[in-house]
Amino acid sequence: MMNQQTSPARFATMTKARDLLEYAENNRPYFNAAAVFADETENFTVRGGDVWRFSIRTARHSAESVRLHMAFDGGEPLVVGAASVRAEGLFDVYTAEVHVPDAASYYFSLAHAGRMYYYNRQGLTQAVDHAYDFRCVPALTVPEWARGAVMYQIYVDRFCNGDPTNDVQDKEYIYLGNAVRRVEWGAPVEPTDVGTFYGGDLRGVMDKMAYLRALGVEAIYLNPVFVSPSNHKYDVQDYDYIDPHFGVIIEDGGEALSFDRSQDSRATMYVQRTTNKANLEASNRLMIDLIVLAHENGIRVILDGVFNHCGAWNKWLDKEGIYGASGYPVGAYEDENSAYHDYFQWKEEQWPQNGEYDAWWGHDNHPKLHYEAAPALRAYMLDVAAKWVSPPFNADGWRLDVAADLGYSSEVNHAFWRDFRDAVKTANPDAVILAEHYGDPSPWLDGEQWDTVMNYDAFMEPVTWFFTGMEKHSEDFKPDMLCNAMAFESAMRYYAARFPRPALETAMNQLSNHDHSRFLTRTNMMAGRLHTRGAMAADEGVDMSIMMEAVVLQMTWLGAPTLYYGDEAGLTGWTDPDNRRPFPWGTENEKLQGAYCALIHLRRESKALRRGSLEYLYMNKGIISFGRWLGGEVVVAAFNNNESPQTIALPVWKTGLPSEGKLQMCFAAHGGDYDTTRRTVEVRGGHAEVVLPGRSCVVLTNEGV
Repeated sequence: MMNQQTSPARFATMTKARDLLEYAENNRPYFNAAAVFADETENFTVRGGDVWRFSIRTARHSAESVRLHMAFDGGEPLVVGAASVRAEGLFDVYTAEVHVPDAASYYFSLAHAGRMYYYNRQGLTQAVDHAYDFRCVPALTVPEWARGAVMYQIYVDRFCNGDPTNDVQDKEYIYLGNAVRRVEWGAPVEPTDVGTFYGGDLRGVMDKMAYLRALGVEAIYLNPVFVSPSNHKYDVQDYDYIDPHFGVIIEDGGEALSFDRSQDSRATMYVQRTTNKANLEASNRLMIDLIVLAHENGIRVILDGVFNHCGAWNKWLDKEGIYGASGYPVGAYEDENSAYHDYFQWKEEQWPQNGEYDAWWGHDNHPKLHYEAAPALRAYMLDVAAKWVSPPFNADGWRLDVAADLGYSSEVNHAFWRDFRDAVKTANPDAVILAEHYGDPSPWLDGEQWDTVMNYDAFMEPVTWFFTGMEKHSEDFKPDMLCNAMAFESAMRYYAARFPRPALETAMNQLSNHDHSRFLTRTNMMAGRLHTRGAMAADEGVDMSIMMEAVVLQMTWLGAPTLYYGDEAGLTGWTDPDNRRPFPWGTENEKLQGAYCALIHLRRESKALRRGSLEYLYMNKGIISFGRWLGGEVVVAAFNNNESPQTIALPVWKTGLPSEGKLQMCFAAHGGDYDTTRRTVEVRGGHAEVVLPGRSCVVLTNEGV
């Protein structure tokens, strides 16, 4: 333990770096709470095998003692005194070395003037809350390429139609009681959208690969692409093949026929298109070509894995009799002696009458898979997991749909994901495993299951509440959450504490996606859905200034910023299905598109934004500001979401910058426009003063100064 004696003094927070400097020089008896900081980045945490070095900084000569408290497996904390202290500018940095073979949580304690203070992700407090303790998980390794990467989600049917010959035809089949329809690109989305098709396909994604590269995208995440009767394809028919309506149709099958199981008739065209091996194999070859092209353009490809449930049309259940009529083994719905009977849980253990099988959330077209009863199902799915990330496909990872729902017990759930990780990482150690999840993900982020999650709790929700006051489905508006910086910071601190650092760095940070309303629509602060307000209302009163603010925060925050296709083009829409409008090629919002492009390239060139520390600088009603830093590079972002202008003195000294110097304004947004003109901002007394118009933001950097 390293001790430094100071005179007894009151607790005080100093706001000026010159005060901090004067304290350091004259040993003034103040404890500067604002100077205390630690996190799990390489600025403060360094791993060397099983020996880890943990550091925390304080103001110079501020602490009488500093201790590290570390608990393994939830046991009693091991107390380690700081073994060394070094001066860094205005700060003292205390460091302790600890042997860490297994997962642990930790926090720091600091003594001053007879009082104890504690530091974890909650910040500096006088009573420690272990829910915020830092997490150290040596077993968790994530792909380096995914840490801080810019990703792009594509809902394939709505992105680009590159091959009209594979389009679903009108009345090609009946799905959920309605004849499917092909609609023109740009046609409004209807409330009964699931059986309407715009024609987007894999060829369309390939045709737009140059666009994605120019935008700066580093990875694309494709919503499901396997054989399925819906446009969303979360009801998979066949996990071994790409849907020919997204891929290639060589043999057509003739005239489309409506079919109804009660009449024991078939849709000749649909059956031929989706079960014919020539079509299926050609579609798989097209997926190979897509991934090769993506890799040639420096873009990774993540597939959507739906392993909790399949589709009622799946060849194992075959509720519509598609596969039995095509020479496949008999499905479980047709015959209780089917080899696939145990793949599903039958109600009251009876062979189904009127569809008596367990379905996910009661959706008849999503029969839940029964892993507990079917070892063959488990083995098959693990083969699928490895197949698509292996040659010749070489996909770069999986996004896992409703991953916490898989199985009928938590034991089976966790056991499956452990085996899943083994299968995927053995096949492709550089593949990412990213789960859809709401709530605490920590039980799965132990290094043996998922790498990370879609980041709802520690990104999407706090961001949308602060900037819009809206719930992420546009179903509720809460005025008390709008511009509530305290609620924003509290939520970010609490939910981020559920993540080990590598998982947080790869977490998918989205403003919009296929399950929630478009962020641009949320800026109108109007609650509604497509069937209650209509499509046009989603476009009314949107505020591009707020949208720009949110994009800047997304691109400067910790994690993997992920665009939902068309967000950059100005797409609007209520929640599902209106959030799945076709990409507006030729009518994009060029200002917003240009802002995204500039910000993505700024992020990609910045070590600090990809991997650096994040510290809050100044927070107030409608005001958020924070600093990111790593390896001498500093980036500062500030947001004014109030309608009135604000002048803010940003305490940039907290990022380690000198008390006197210069920064450059490298990006500013206001009024739906943006500016990348470089302007000098003076740093005086450790502060950079910025004038922010209403609903505006700026990004500052010390690079190039």
